[in-house]
Amino acid sequence: MNLAFHKILKEDFSQALPLIQKLMNNQFTDEVLLGRFNEMFDQNYECFGVYSDEKLIGVFGLWFMTRHYAGRSCEPDHVYVDDHYRNQGIGKKVFDWIYAYAKNKGCETSELNSYVTNYPSHKFYLNEGYEIWAHHFVKKL
Repeated sequence: MNLAFHKILKEDFSQALPLIQKLMNNQFTDEVLLGRFNEMFDQNYECFGVYSDEKLIGVFGLWFMTRHYAGRSCEPDHVYVDDHYRNQGIGKKVFDWIYAYAKNKGCETSELNSYVTNYPSHKFYLNEGYEIWAHHFVKKL
C-alpha cells in the first residue's frame, strides 16, 4: 500500500474532524473540537493526514517543544488510523515518517501520552522503543 503524508492546514482541518470524532468516541461536539484545534494550530502544533490513493485514512498531530529533561522534542498526538486499515503496518510507517520529520526539525526525542486503558497502543509504543518515564495527571479546573 502506497501511503502519502500531507500537512492539514488550519483552514482545512474540518476534513480531519470525522476521524478525530471516531478517536474521541464523539465525546465533544464538532464546534468544541474545531475551537480547540483552532487554538492548537497557533501553539507549535502541526496536523497531518495519512492518505492511501488520495483517500484520508488516518490523522495525527505533532507538538514541538523543548523539555528540560529531553531537549528539543516532538510529541505525536491523536494518532488514528481508520478501523478498515488497521493491522496492515500503517502505524509503523506513520511513526517512521514522524521520526524522520522530527529529526529534520532538529528534535532529539519523541514523547507521547496514551490513555491508560488503550492497551494495544501501549504494546505498539513499547515495540517502537518508547520507555515509560512518568504518569500524566490531569485536573479539571
